[in-house]
Amino acid sequence: MTQEIRQIPIFPLHTVLYPGGALALRIFEHRYLSMVSQCLKDDTGFGICLISEGKETDAKAESFEYGTYGNISYWQQLPEGLLGITVRGQQRFKIISKQVDANQLCMAEVELLPNEHSQPLPAKYQPLAAMAEEMLTQIGHPYTTLPKFYDDASWVGYRLAELLPIALVQKQHFLQLTDPIERLERLTAIIADMDHS
Repeated sequence: MTQEIRQIPIFPLHTVLYPGGALALRIFEHRYLSMVSQCLKDDTGFGICLISEGKETDAKAESFEYGTYGNISYWQQLPEGLLGITVRGQQRFKIISKQVDANQLCMAEVELLPNEHSQPLPAKYQPLAAMAEEMLTQIGHPYTTLPKFYDDASWVGYRLAELLPIALVQKQHFLQLTDPIERLERLTAIIADMDHS
């Protein structure tokens, strides 16, 4: 299988986006307004990476090398020059190299990683699917229009990793894990700890 290498803009955030997930963002910085405008014009996406060091408004913020490539599924002009967008997670990637351009936007050469194969959710993890469904029902936007796959091990694991109140570095770990069953197993342990605390 050939590696797909692509040049993409990177949006470092204090959040983790997973394939199949959705993220609502309010854009106000000039570099990101330009980026979004370019993405909409070219029908391309951008990468979201968790910040490892620095602030979201800092051009030199350091991020983890694994992130998720996302497409803009919805956008609207908000008051005071803000732009509201919804990003849908498509595919994980690994950063090979990056540089900051003249607009203070981080551009990276990335290797797109294949998505996990669809795997039936084993019966023992059925309660996790029920928990994900309950959480998603309560949240609403931006998950309202998201395709739901409660019988898919990878999809359920990603949604719970996204929604549970766990440390960001733990969420990043779940993004980098490549075994959906191991992810579900670890999530089960975390939920059990939460129930006992």
